[in-house]
Amino acid sequence: MAASAFTNRARRVPLLRRGSGNAAALRADVATARFDVDAAAVEAAKVILERKKVGIFIVAFQAERFIDSVLNRIPAELRSLFAQILVIDDSSSDATVAAANAAGERLNLNDLLVLRTPFNRGYGGNQKLGYIHAIRSDFDYVVLLHGDGQYAPEYLPQIICALGDGSADAVIASRMINRLDALRGRMPLYKWLGNQILTAIENRMLGSGLSEFHSGYRAYKVDALRSVPFELNSNDFHFDTELLIQLIRTGRKIVEIPAPTFYGDEISHVNGMKYAFNCTKAVTKVRLAEMGLFYEPKFDFGTFEESGYRVKSAQNSLHHYILSRPWDPRWHVADLGANRGALSAEIGSRVAHVTAVDMERPTEAGAAEAVALDLDSDFDEALGHRRYDAVLALDVIEHLRQPEEAVRRIGAILKPGGLLYASTGNIAYFVLRLSLLLGQFNYGKRGILDLTHSRLFTIYSFRKLLSNGGFVVKDVRGFGAPIRDMVGESRVLRATDSTSGAFAKWWPRLFAFSFLIVAEKEEELDDIYHRTTRSASGLLRDR
Repeated sequence: MAASAFTNRARRVPLLRRGSGNAAALRADVATARFDVDAAAVEAAKVILERKKVGIFIVAFQAERFIDSVLNRIPAELRSLFAQILVIDDSSSDATVAAANAAGERLNLNDLLVLRTPFNRGYGGNQKLGYIHAIRSDFDYVVLLHGDGQYAPEYLPQIICALGDGSADAVIASRMINRLDALRGRMPLYKWLGNQILTAIENRMLGSGLSEFHSGYRAYKVDALRSVPFELNSNDFHFDTELLIQLIRTGRKIVEIPAPTFYGDEISHVNGMKYAFNCTKAVTKVRLAEMGLFYEPKFDFGTFEESGYRVKSAQNSLHHYILSRPWDPRWHVADLGANRGALSAEIGSRVAHVTAVDMERPTEAGAAEAVALDLDSDFDEALGHRRYDAVLALDVIEHLRQPEEAVRRIGAILKPGGLLYASTGNIAYFVLRLSLLLGQFNYGKRGILDLTHSRLFTIYSFRKLLSNGGFVVKDVRGFGAPIRDMVGESRVLRATDSTSGAFAKWWPRLFAFSFLIVAEKEEELDDIYHRTTRSASGLLRDR
């Protein structure tokens, strides 16, 4: 279920202080950086580690100079209590693996496992291997630590304590709860500003409230990792952001605690501009996916499967237009592809009879007759020929295997002169034209490029489909993208929705996101023939 994650900032957790507070210590090599260990937190962490399987996962790349210090700085009282300390070296060209094994022997780390990837996987690709290992090792939790020493291993007790009652699905050791501490820890000003700006964008796009998205010091409940498709995420540095998105959008509880920052002489392998672009692109993709305009399996949270087809109420929407039509109270109407039947129920209160039809029996059709029928079958035989004064086929014909046959069957159930209201997405919408110009063609869970569409139409090709099926087109009306119904109701969005709707009416072939065609059933050839033959008797009487 799509939902915003509950974020808890545990400000009461004490921050660590550097053991040596003079200026020389601030200029120290990261390999010699030290922070005080909180004795109370260590004792509390012991209790948790004795009853939970918690693993430490250290991602390492070119970390030969730092890995010994990182392992040595894990509080000695806790080392033997972790289920495992896993180091995965991402095919470094230095001696990271040898240095880690040597440190393990020196420190008597019996549960240390040092692995090396067969080829460089990237930061995200390395994490995927570690989390698969945590799942297959049946850990309860896994703590992510960096092999370059940028994050303080002395802070592990506080992270373990934050896992305490088992309610947290993820714990983030945030450097931005106490923002000035990050600058005191020598975080470059451009990174400090960039972190906050990027986090503000991500929070705005996702409706979350994290103090930062970009700390690499985290702990995850392994059950939470099992529940999301992290293996589909990027192998690059924005893997962390994509994983947070997945947790937030699946309603997982994320806890933040303040953490110390130390930037020494470690080498950053992150291209800042590329990273910011990729993070922004990831949250944009999620929002587009939630509007049904884009699809990637890693951001498929089942939103539309749960909500179903939405009846849109904005003034510029298709459904508002349909409901505003003058419905004759004597009419019999068939709503094909009615989904749950909400629109059928509305129309049912205005006409003599409505039949709501879908693959599964509509459950919200009100007084309408709810029928379960496969529209790829002979539905005209089941519904009856020449029975209806009007048929609604809103955003349904494009889903059918044989649209031409479906249109013929719709004609069969209509009375002579009956009206068909048929809508579909406009594949010639200007946004899609621009996308094609850029080489993009992105399917989504809803919208014009719905994954379940079997046919795509322009206004011209849809008119031709109906004309060939025995209908005379009476009216064509374009509608803009359903911005107010699917995105939001802010002043800017309302103005954008109105502008989009106005352009769609003015030039529907180019600016309509979707369009409605009102068509009248042509008189059938047999009827014309019978009328013609009947005229013979009249002519004979006249002689």
